[in-house]
Amino acid sequence: MEFDIVTIVIGLVVGLAAGGAIVYVLTNSVMKKRSTAILRKAEAEGEAIKKEKILQAKEKFLQMKEEHEKEAREREKRLQQGQEKHRQREQQLNRQQQDLARKEKSVEQLQKDIEQRMEGVEVRRQEVERAHEKQVAQLERISGLSADEAKKQLILSLQDEARTNAMALVKDVVDEAKLTANKEAKRIIIQTIQRVATEHAVENAVSTFHIENDEFKGRIIGREGRNIRALEEATGVEIVVDDTPGAIILSCFDPVRREMARLALHQLVKDGRIHPGRIEEIVAKTRKHLEEEILEIGKRTCIDLGIHGLHTELIRMVGRMRYRSSYGQNLLQHSRETANLCAIMAAELGLNVKAAKRAGLLHDIGKVPDDEPELPHALLGMKLAEKYGEKPDVCNAIGAHHDEIEMTSLLAPIVQACDAISGARPGARREAVEQYIKRLKDLESIAMSYQGVSKAYAIQAGRELRVMVESERVNDAEADNISMGIADRIQNEMTYPGQVKVVVIRERRSMAVAK
Repeated sequence: MEFDIVTIVIGLVVGLAAGGAIVYVLTNSVMKKRSTAILRKAEAEGEAIKKEKILQAKEKFLQMKEEHEKEAREREKRLQQGQEKHRQREQQLNRQQQDLARKEKSVEQLQKDIEQRMEGVEVRRQEVERAHEKQVAQLERISGLSADEAKKQLILSLQDEARTNAMALVKDVVDEAKLTANKEAKRIIIQTIQRVATEHAVENAVSTFHIENDEFKGRIIGREGRNIRALEEATGVEIVVDDTPGAIILSCFDPVRREMARLALHQLVKDGRIHPGRIEEIVAKTRKHLEEEILEIGKRTCIDLGIHGLHTELIRMVGRMRYRSSYGQNLLQHSRETANLCAIMAAELGLNVKAAKRAGLLHDIGKVPDDEPELPHALLGMKLAEKYGEKPDVCNAIGAHHDEIEMTSLLAPIVQACDAISGARPGARREAVEQYIKRLKDLESIAMSYQGVSKAYAIQAGRELRVMVESERVNDAEADNISMGIADRIQNEMTYPGQVKVVVIRERRSMAVAK
């Protein structure tokens, strides 16, 4: 029994050993087959990657070759273009040399012609002198007087005539002085008031533009003054650039023009590019911006006063009041003050406060229209109010505040009284300023009545009228006729001190666009 168990154990051990050997042999054989397959697959993939890399290298080489050939063609093309330009320049130089040679020949011929003409002129001058001597001798023989005696008699007669004319002129001047003594005294008093009321005079006619660096003055003037001329032509404002440090003076009777010039100068100095084309562009933008600002001022004024439903054109006129003056007082401030006073009086009397305030604000809109016809400002303001839908009592208050028409509502005497209260202060009434502004506007109107005139500006306090004409419609001879015609009309139709110089400017501009 023991023998059988040992035999069985030994058999099991031998069987296990044999099975392990068999399993090892089989596993090793399978692994070798798998390794061989993996190796073959890797070799195939490597061969494919190799072929792909070779193809990519060939493609890159072809691409680089094509780019190189393209660059070579472009260099050759540029070289050909440079050669063509060089050839054209040589041809142009040859033509210029030929033109120069022809011009030299023409100049030589012209010099010869001039010399021949000078010889002929000298011969004619000698002939004229001989003829003059003959005539003098003949006159002396006929009259029985020598040339010196005839000169003395002529001088004596001219002296007598001059004395007579001078005496008549002195008499006329004395008579005129007697007639105008009172008017001259008033003028002197007005000038004195204007000198002591500096702030009002500056607001009415002059603005100061401050600059940080005086080097900008030369750039504003421009080469041969072209920039300052372009700025004055575009804005209608006289620009005075003198030795005053850090300041440029803007002079114009129209405050809107003056403000536009100030804003345009500010933009030009800030931008740094100052030339005629840029000046015209900036002035156009500034004009548009100023119109928007005027409308905004009118809207803010109506909101502050609690006035609603006002027509847009009337709002714009209210905004323009900011740049006008009424007898030395800012027109917008005067109108606001009048509106508030009207509201107070209407509230005390139990009347319509809003209507009274509306009439007080609009009572002077006749002073700020664009066309400004020949009508009193009260009547013109009434017509404008009627045109833009204001109520009859408001229109009547506007038109009757200076007694041009009959008062038909209770608002009219309130507006009249409040207007007088707002203006009743020392130095407020300066009618000379209003007449002065009207005279300058009349000067510009006369110039604009001629065909071909594009712009007209009265400058130098009305002593000079600059008129710009269209070069396509007006030639040089017609420009001369326009200047003389304007001067004759000013002399015959207007009353003014001193003299008025009329300058007609005809400028031709050629413009092309490079694309």
